[in-house]
Amino acid sequence: MSRINRSSVTLAFAYISFIVGAGFSTGQEILQFFSNHGLWGYAAALVAGLLITFVGRQITKLGYLLGSEEYDVPLNIIFGKVFGKLFDYVLVFFLYGLSVIMIAGTGAAFYDGFGVPSWLGTLITVLILFVVLQYDFTNVAKALGIITPFLIFAVFIIAGYNIIQPNIPFSEVDQHTDIDRTPSGLWLWDAVTYAGLVIANSFGFLVIVGAGSRNYFISKRSALFGGLVFTILLVLMTAGLTANLEVANASEMPTLLLADQIHPALRILMTIIMVGVMFNSVIGVLYPFVTRFTEPYSGKYRIMLAIALILAFVFSYVGFVDLVNFFYPIFGYIGMFIAVALFFRWIFNKFSRKQLL
Repeated sequence: MSRINRSSVTLAFAYISFIVGAGFSTGQEILQFFSNHGLWGYAAALVAGLLITFVGRQITKLGYLLGSEEYDVPLNIIFGKVFGKLFDYVLVFFLYGLSVIMIAGTGAAFYDGFGVPSWLGTLITVLILFVVLQYDFTNVAKALGIITPFLIFAVFIIAGYNIIQPNIPFSEVDQHTDIDRTPSGLWLWDAVTYAGLVIANSFGFLVIVGAGSRNYFISKRSALFGGLVFTILLVLMTAGLTANLEVANASEMPTLLLADQIHPALRILMTIIMVGVMFNSVIGVLYPFVTRFTEPYSGKYRIMLAIALILAFVFSYVGFVDLVNFFYPIFGYIGMFIAVALFFRWIFNKFSRKQLL
């Protein structure tokens, strides 16, 4: 494998590990956005995955062209200084909200997977985060991408088994859906909203990946490969949970429930993976949040990081599912605006001699 392809795959794995986050790995957001639409959930997952792939590729390209790791720079390019600053502040607020969700998710995973009290699991996560975020972000992201192959393996096993041996026959899926749990009740709108959620969530991360890429091809290929693999995982997880809707809707951690039905050892493995990817996701949203206001790794950076983590620990007591229900749909709308702006930028560059950054 060439150096360019190897670098692309490494960054792609880091990207996948980041975007799967708490809602995906636990199955909560898949239940809300896809599986409870019944058979239409498959189409919704495919549409969302392809949108994420396309827009993610545009973001990394923009990050490389601008050469800046600060995400307010591309926002100003996309929306202009006035609206760019507005989106900047809104994004900052929700990035921190997402970090709270991920930290709360690790506490819930520790409890459901190992019987460790949620508060202790959350505290362990907060302490490790403070230490890890003292090191270079790009190198940390690449290193943490090592968990992605294990995630892919676990998803194929869990989803594949439940697709082959479903608790609910394919023809009876729509009888077990709970449309009231979906954000809008419309599968296409929820697919677009979910894509917007991932785009907004990963915007700062992808800008940093693009800016840190050695060349233009690496910046494009990493997001393209990562997005396509994520699309496959999203469709598989949707299928696995849809085949078990009756029990999945009653669980806070439905993927652990499905894993346990196969073998208790797989539940333990999935718990470890789940904590790992949520940990990665916190890093991916918390670092852009803190560096938006401070110089990376400075004294102020460490002080703000400590304060942010302490407050996140306190806010995590709201509850994981309640946080997901509140933040995710709203954050999706923010991402949709970013996606539409990047789409028009792409159209303009395709059909105009004057290229926009």
